[in-house]
Amino acid sequence: MTNSPGTLYLVGTPIGNLGDMTLRAIEILREADFVICEDTRRSGALLKHLQIRKPLRSLHDHTPKAKQQAMLEELKKGAQAALISDAGTPLISDPGLPLVREAIRERLRVEAIPGPTAFVNALIVSGLPVHAFTFLGYLPQKEKARRDALHAVEKESRTLIFYESPHRIAKTLKDMSEILGDREASISREMTKKFEETVRGKIPDLLAHFMERRIRGELTVVVGGANQ
Repeated sequence: MTNSPGTLYLVGTPIGNLGDMTLRAIEILREADFVICEDTRRSGALLKHLQIRKPLRSLHDHTPKAKQQAMLEELKKGAQAALISDAGTPLISDPGLPLVREAIRERLRVEAIPGPTAFVNALIVSGLPVHAFTFLGYLPQKEKARRDALHAVEKESRTLIFYESPHRIAKTLKDMSEILGDREASISREMTKKFEETVRGKIPDLLAHFMERRIRGELTVVVGGANQ
């Protein structure tokens, strides 16, 4: 752990298998003065597994600015803090960016501790081109906004990557089939866990597959770019 005062560490955590926690990430969590997380119960379970006891500070989209400012004040006074995600790399489709931007503005040190990221895992097992890709996170929930977002990338030549929830995957695939067409795609879920699954095929075939099943776990959808 560096002795530099006022450091905010962005610590990657496992997306499923706890064995993917890196030694450096464990060291940072052990040395941090407090841990910032989205869900204190989930992060508390991870720390308990690692036999680490630290104060937990919640940070989500509705966290008052005063609470975020209080964390920054502790950092400015020399505290070492670790920001972790519920699963994976902090800030990737997770809260925390405003805190990081303020820490940078205050000239505090911000350091990233690498860890798993769901969309990278899904991309490299998809069999689709990996030399250039576009990560778009979650599509809008409302149908018109979702279809507009897909129309905006229908001519994109790079591989497209999305996150999606189980109860919306059929609607999303239907829209993709109509807008993006008969492209090669891959859908991964429960990555690094016991029931990990990756299904590959044309978008219409994947739609038929998921229409017939009730599934659990967040999904990562990887779609071939235009003219791939």
